Amino acid sequence: MSASETPESQPQQEQTTHFGFKQVDKNQKVNMVKDVFQSVAAKYDIMNDLMSLGIHRLWKRYTIDCSGVRAGHKVLDLAGGTGDLTAKFSRIVGESGQVILADINDAMLKVGRDKLRDKGIVGNVEYVQANAEELPFPDNTFDIITIAFGLRNVTDKDKALASMYRVLKPGGRLLVLEFSKPSNEILNKVYDTYSFHLLPKIGQLVANDADSYQYLAESIRMHPEQEVLKGMMENVGFEQTTYHNLTGGIVALHRGFKF
Repeated sequence: MSASETPESQPQQEQTTHFGFKQVDKNQKVNMVKDVFQSVAAKYDIMNDLMSLGIHRLWKRYTIDCSGVRAGHKVLDLAGGTGDLTAKFSRIVGESGQVILADINDAMLKVGRDKLRDKGIVGNVEYVQANAEELPFPDNTFDIITIAFGLRNVTDKDKALASMYRVLKPGGRLLVLEFSKPSNEILNKVYDTYSFHLLPKIGQLVANDADSYQYLAESIRMHPEQEVLKGMMENVGFEQTTYHNLTGGIVALHRGFKF
């Protein structure tokens, strides 16, 4: 501790985090994020298609292709929301495998469960309400963990990554699909303009909620850039960690292995 850092000031720094561009108490962020997704859950799929012009489906398909998933695998689709990845994993792992759709938000989990059941996906899928920072699973449980567009909403990302590492089997892999920093400065400026000016307006028009989509735009900008996230994964134990930029770096897919 430095001479200028008092015992009183140090805990205060540790107790705050960002919620979009705002600094909030760490204990408040979980409920604030919950309120956002309670609000957007019903329109989440429609907004995903509008926000990405449908390209999110290609990003998710690429994630599946990079996962190495096969029949009999046990998969955790973390922050799985409305179940897009879970649906595809379920078909691949088959009757001998299992997919757990986990989300901290009960409204998102309910939408995902209803959607998958409507598609007839029932036998090998379970639903668990879980906090990524404290996953309620034994060590060395899963062959594959994916977290798509969820890590940026987690309060303590390092703790969450360590929790994912713990529950992966040796030889298992983590895939983090998340909005990131565009590699081209012109694209970065265009994307910023879209995110902060058009996205909240679309949210207001379609979901009657501009504020939640303003937060989502801000959360993208506050998320660690590609190299930083790669380093965070390595710091908790992941090896052979790589990332691949998609759509000019608007989105990046990070991969890491547990050995």
